[in-house]
Amino acid sequence: MNVREIELKGHIIDSFILPKVFDTIMDLGGDFDVLQFEIGKHKTDPSYARILVKGKNRKHLDVILSTLHQIGARVPEVEEAELQEAPKDKTLPRNFYSTTNHPTYVRIDGEWIEVEDIKMDSVIVVDLENKRAYCRKINTVKKGDLIIVGNKGIRVEPPARPRGYTIFEFMKSTVSSEKPTPSLVSKIADEILATKSQRKKVLVVAGPAVIHTGAGDALASMIREGFVDVLFAGNALPVHDIENQLYGSSLGVDIKTGRPTEGGHRNHLYAINEVLRAGSIKNLVKMKKLRGGVMYECIKNNVPFILAGSIRDDGPLPEVITDAVEAQKAMLENLRGVGIVLMLSTMLHSIAVGNLLPSYVKTICVDINPATVTKLTDRGTAQALGIVTDVGIFLPRLAEELKKRKMQP
Repeated sequence: MNVREIELKGHIIDSFILPKVFDTIMDLGGDFDVLQFEIGKHKTDPSYARILVKGKNRKHLDVILSTLHQIGARVPEVEEAELQEAPKDKTLPRNFYSTTNHPTYVRIDGEWIEVEDIKMDSVIVVDLENKRAYCRKINTVKKGDLIIVGNKGIRVEPPARPRGYTIFEFMKSTVSSEKPTPSLVSKIADEILATKSQRKKVLVVAGPAVIHTGAGDALASMIREGFVDVLFAGNALPVHDIENQLYGSSLGVDIKTGRPTEGGHRNHLYAINEVLRAGSIKNLVKMKKLRGGVMYECIKNNVPFILAGSIRDDGPLPEVITDAVEAQKAMLENLRGVGIVLMLSTMLHSIAVGNLLPSYVKTICVDINPATVTKLTDRGTAQALGIVTDVGIFLPRLAEELKKRKMQP
């Protein structure tokens, strides 16, 4: 039998870290003894636990420790991180360390260095000369980059459960359609305003259902009023937004009446063609052919947007990035400084963006399908608050609530 001590520090009880550690050890066939346990006596006091982990052999113990490390456990001994060179571009040394989306620190030359741009399922590249560490996707690794391997000299700090009474404390990790939507909208408006006051950015990840449900005007209003700093979408959202502005329909259905328009099935293609003739969405605005809507407000208010394409796209529009790797790079660049994310009725884009987010970024996912929210959290974005409702009802209420707050002295 092989054994190793681990430590847990912080709000390990109300954040459920301690029971997760116990469950993980037992699920992996290991055993443990609690050597020391100190409970914080006040709400803001951290707790501490020292646990002896037991494995059948060294390999079995390493598997347990590696899994516990991702939860936030750390080995008490101070060890330096182990580095190996990447053998070639886009290739890693064996036993490379795979990141979580939690804040991570590595010990280099006796100092703890925070890993920059942390995100899940990536690797850590170290710059020894400048004593900096970066989280990188495999496809960006270059030959000779110093990659951290193993689990030594790495500290992961899962974010503590919010201590104040906030929407994220009250409804953490819940998914239900039985939500008091007006109350929720008010709390989300508070979170957005708090984010803006901290000089952090608000990101909206939106699907075409925002336009289909008639909520396009609400999103456009939020952009115009300065409540949206970045927009991520695919090809469909701008196509249907522009179709709505040019022809009053979305996928051929009249937005106001909800009825199909005559020959309307061609309208989205006509919209794409108008943009292609102009050369870009921006040119369509300059030519004054596009006079309103989500994309119009983004361009008029200098709000950056990243449109990531897919194999299903018609056209696509000139601004759509069809190379998935380049789209991911553009998203990562625009995620810097984001404090809160609203994911609106788009499962694939929500999961994709969730995979790029640090766990401390507040994330709200709104979708009428509970599976969207469940899949998002199951795939690693555990911080997401799920709201199962019609985005066509939710978004106009949110826009109105934000507008009222802005008008208040």
